[in-house]
Amino acid sequence: MIRLLAFLIVVFALGLGFAWLADRPGDMVVTFNGYQYQVSLMVAAVAVVAVVAAVMIVWWLIKSLWNSPYTISRYFRVRRRDRGYQALSTGMIAAGAGDGALARKKTKEAAKLIRSDQEPLIHLLEAQASLLEGDHEGARQKFESMLDDPEMRLLGLRGLYLEAERLGDRNAARHYAGRAAAVAPQLAWAAESTLEELTARGDWDGALKLVEAQKSTRQIERDAANRRRAVLLTAKAQSLADSDPAAARTAAIEANRLAPDFAPAAVAAAAALFKQNDVRKGSKILETAWKAEPHPEIAELYTHARPGDAVLDRLNRAKKLQEMKKNHTESSMTVARAALDAQDLSTARREAEAAIRMDRREGAYLLLADIEEAETGDQGKVRQLLSKAVRAPRDPAWVADGIVSERWAPVSPVTGRLDAFEWRAPMERLGQLIDSRDVEPDAPVVAIEATGRPEKPVEVIDHAAPGNEATGKDAESREDHVTPVTAAAFAAVPADAEAVEPAEELARLPDDPGVDPDDEAEKSPRRFRLF
Repeated sequence: MIRLLAFLIVVFALGLGFAWLADRPGDMVVTFNGYQYQVSLMVAAVAVVAVVAAVMIVWWLIKSLWNSPYTISRYFRVRRRDRGYQALSTGMIAAGAGDGALARKKTKEAAKLIRSDQEPLIHLLEAQASLLEGDHEGARQKFESMLDDPEMRLLGLRGLYLEAERLGDRNAARHYAGRAAAVAPQLAWAAESTLEELTARGDWDGALKLVEAQKSTRQIERDAANRRRAVLLTAKAQSLADSDPAAARTAAIEANRLAPDFAPAAVAAAAALFKQNDVRKGSKILETAWKAEPHPEIAELYTHARPGDAVLDRLNRAKKLQEMKKNHTESSMTVARAALDAQDLSTARREAEAAIRMDRREGAYLLLADIEEAETGDQGKVRQLLSKAVRAPRDPAWVADGIVSERWAPVSPVTGRLDAFEWRAPMERLGQLIDSRDVEPDAPVVAIEATGRPEKPVEVIDHAAPGNEATGKDAESREDHVTPVTAAAFAAVPADAEAVEPAEELARLPDDPGVDPDDEAEKSPRRFRLF
């Protein structure tokens, strides 16, 4: 556009110049070699312009002839390069689609048309073609050759990292990821793998520096970076709790500041403060975390903040926590445990039953069974509560990748992932059904039916006894209603189980309190194994 405007301006200027000369007639006289030439001013101007144009045209022709060999060679070179890039593009598409044969064909074609030192993508296409053909050794060699080129170094490290991951060599994978992270910390795959390596060997300071680099490069959001820093600082505080209490205290307090609702950080900070006899500040940290989300570890540390306190003092501290978070299962459980230790059994029973009403779970029934045994010693009721505990949902625990842990850990023991543990209820117990062919031929089978209050005594079926052979529909019906168990489980049945008579008054043991009224509401029959 600018060149067009410049051309129009020049033409306009020439037109104005010729118009100006046309309005002002005159002659131009030239004397040369004794001759005198006289022409009009307009003719002289036209002649000068024609001579200049002729000189320019002649110069262009001479220059074109002089540069013609280079122009022709450049035309063929550009055409060759275009064909090479077309082959490279087709090869990359084929590699992405999984067509190894076409990718290899286009790799050879591109290598002939384009120099590999001028186009690094040829190395990548060749490595991808080797991977598609199953030549992993050739691909690794190609990736290793990329390490010598600064432009291709990160690509080579990425390829070697993926190959190490494929082979399951985590040490080699983390080595390549560490080299890549040192050059380019903004690479997510390199930073994550390096972070796993640093946390696996307990280098919490190195991991904190890496997280800070991720935050500065905007690889992760600010909230995610603060969460990671809190986890790493908590792990550092736990590791330094015995060797360097001052450093542990600093790290734990910083972790709690970054994540006030993170229970492990609050526990670590409070424990470090309690060791230095700063009970007030440590209690305040636990109270803040308890208000955010009650946790049994917080309650345990809070009630035992002062080792010399009496059991009644611990009960009062538990009640203080309950006031902060009313109508919560953990609050009632905390008070019930403290009351049981203080032998205030009425309060313990009341709070345990309140916890069961809010959340029927295993720990609440077990605690109520302990209270029942301490208060009445009624073994029938204790067994009833224990049976409910077995069938109740499990208590929340630290869970990560299918692993249930009593204590929090910064990384998963399975994958090495940071901040993998979550405080939640584990998966429900799955019934372990035993195939009938796993049962010995002469092993008796025990089954029990439960439809509200027991109406039938324990039934012992011995397949080896005469007249008890199951055939046809009888066998199918028995498989539907009878759950087989092993001989070891049968041996645990009381010796007088076979002597029970089918009488109404012997349907249950004398000290068995029967079925809880809450269970009578369940109208549909259900079956469960005795052991």
